[in-house]
Amino acid sequence: MSFTPFPRVALIGIGLIGSSLAHVIRRNGLASEIVVSTRSEHTLRRAEELGLGDRYCLDAGEAVADADLVILCVPVGASEAVAKWIGPALKPGAIVTDTGSTKASVVRQMAPHLPKNVHFIPGHPIAGTEESGPDAGFAELFRDRWCILTPENDADADAVARLTAFWEACGSTVETMDADHHDLVLAIVSHLPHIIAYNIVGTADDLEAVTKSEVIKYSASGFRDFTRLAASDPTMWRDVCLHNKDAILEMLARFSEDLAALQRAVRWGDGDALFDLFTRTRGIRRSIVEAGQDTDIPNFGRDAAAKGAPGND
Repeated sequence: MSFTPFPRVALIGIGLIGSSLAHVIRRNGLASEIVVSTRSEHTLRRAEELGLGDRYCLDAGEAVADADLVILCVPVGASEAVAKWIGPALKPGAIVTDTGSTKASVVRQMAPHLPKNVHFIPGHPIAGTEESGPDAGFAELFRDRWCILTPENDADADAVARLTAFWEACGSTVETMDADHHDLVLAIVSHLPHIIAYNIVGTADDLEAVTKSEVIKYSASGFRDFTRLAASDPTMWRDVCLHNKDAILEMLARFSEDLAALQRAVRWGDGDALFDLFTRTRGIRRSIVEAGQDTDIPNFGRDAAAKGAPGND
């Protein structure tokens, strides 16, 4: 469907995702009015200095009053508190969505506190960087990225279509799926890689035989890219682990089994097993490049063109 701008959009939270939405909404004319809300007076003041909205509210309930689209851009652990806060102030017919990278938990937290006369459609734009805060946002963040919506079976089709058109107008390709399936998919493609990155960088920091200066000085591209993931927002990733723990634990168990097999291959000098693994996984990398999710251009410094690559997703 063609996109009709929303009269009023309320952004609850104005970090990387919220500020990027503010930029693209403004640039592409996706709303007549943008209302920005965050609980930090300092952050709200900075958002106003950057001109991210038309009105600014510390009170999230005030921010969503008469809003046609409400987007929660907060850590998933804050979803229930925000839903309780804004629920009584939502106008009938409003679309309420979020941007969190876990979905089943968000549904459990938010749905009981939202009135039945609004359209709750959970969402997850798979886009991000390791940066955070209102200064980190940019309009191109969602361009050529996926956005997953997880509407309930009885969700209003017109509201889902309207939200789909909004994300497409932001530059994203939209797909819908079951919330539990989303959480399992994201556990392997996003959550587990970030957890492994945090762990590897932590291991390097704990080493006594190798100094921290040597770790920094001689970082090759592999370790360097792990540090990019490990620089992501700690609050966000703490909440992801706590709110998608079943799927993450399942993926960690599978990873541990595969890691044990790799240990055996290294220990016993099983070159065939190592070669087969590295060949198979190299094929996955090629598939990602062919799908347009990254480029195979050599890049040893992550230039500005890579700014919109998935990282904090």
